[in-house]
Amino acid sequence: MKKKIAGVYSSNYNHAVGDGFKVINIFPNGNDLGDKMSPFYMIDYQPETWYEPTEKKRGVNVHPHRGIEPVTLVYQGAVAHADSVGHSGIVGPGDVQWMTAGKGILHKEYFEEEFSRKGGNLQMIQVWTILPKASKFVEPNYQTLLKNEIKKIILENGEVRVIAGNYQGTESQIHTYSPMNLFDVTLNKKGGMKIDCPSDYNMGIFILEGKLKLNDVEAGKEQFVLFGNEGETVDILAIEDAKFLVLNGKPLNEPAVHKGPFVMNSEEEIEQAYADAAAGKFGYLEAEEV
Repeated sequence: MKKKIAGVYSSNYNHAVGDGFKVINIFPNGNDLGDKMSPFYMIDYQPETWYEPTEKKRGVNVHPHRGIEPVTLVYQGAVAHADSVGHSGIVGPGDVQWMTAGKGILHKEYFEEEFSRKGGNLQMIQVWTILPKASKFVEPNYQTLLKNEIKKIILENGEVRVIAGNYQGTESQIHTYSPMNLFDVTLNKKGGMKIDCPSDYNMGIFILEGKLKLNDVEAGKEQFVLFGNEGETVDILAIEDAKFLVLNGKPLNEPAVHKGPFVMNSEEEIEQAYADAAAGKFGYLEAEEV
C-alpha cells in the first residue's frame, strides 16, 4: 500500500547561524514537523551560496550541545570543526559528520581556512536527530564518513548514498541509538526509485534541487514532504534532475523539549543543561578571535 502525503511544507524562515552560515530552517520553526518527524527534530539548509574571499573567520564560535546528534552533510565548500573532547577535522564536499553530543559537548565550526581565503560556493545541510531518553547522557563521540567511504547504490538514472540505516540490503556503518534511515539521493530527469518504509515509522523527504513526483503528489526545490503513517511504499519519479534527502525512523514516543542547542525530555532537563554548561561541566574549548 502506498503512503499518503500528509503535507507539503515550504519555509521562509531564513536566518544566520553564527557569522557566515545563511540557512533556511525547514523545521521545526513555524511548523509542527519537529513533533511529527521523531526521531528527527530539525533541518537547517544552507543553499548554494557564493562567499567572497576573506581573511576573516566565518562560522559559529564555541557553543554547547546535549541530548542530540547533529548530522552535517557538505555538498560544496569545506568546514573545519573542533570540540571540547579533543576532536577536530575538516568536512569537505561529499563528506558527512555524525556528532553524538550525548551528555554534553562544546563545539565550534568555521569555514575551512583555504576555502575562506579563496572564496567559493558553500552548500550544506544539518539534521538533528534526538537521542532517546535512555541514551541522552552517553559519552560524546564522532562518526565521520568521507565521500569515498559512504556506501551507495547505483540506480539506472541516479544513486543512493546510505548515510544511516539500510537501503535494499546495503547498510551504513553509522551507529544510531534508535532505528532510522537517512539517504542522500540524486536522480536524473525521468529517473525513478522506490522506498519501502514500515507504517509505524515517521517519514519525510526534503528536496534540495529539482522536482519530484512522490506517489501522486508533485513537490519541488526546498520543499519538505511529510508522509502519513498508513502504507509502506513511496514511488519516486524525477520530473527534473533532482537531489533530495529521505528521512525515516521509528518515533521515540517521548517528550521533546527544545531550547537553543539542547533537546531534552523536560523543561527541568533544559535548565540543568544550561546550568551544567555554565558551570564548565561540558569541558573547555578555546574561542576563536573574530
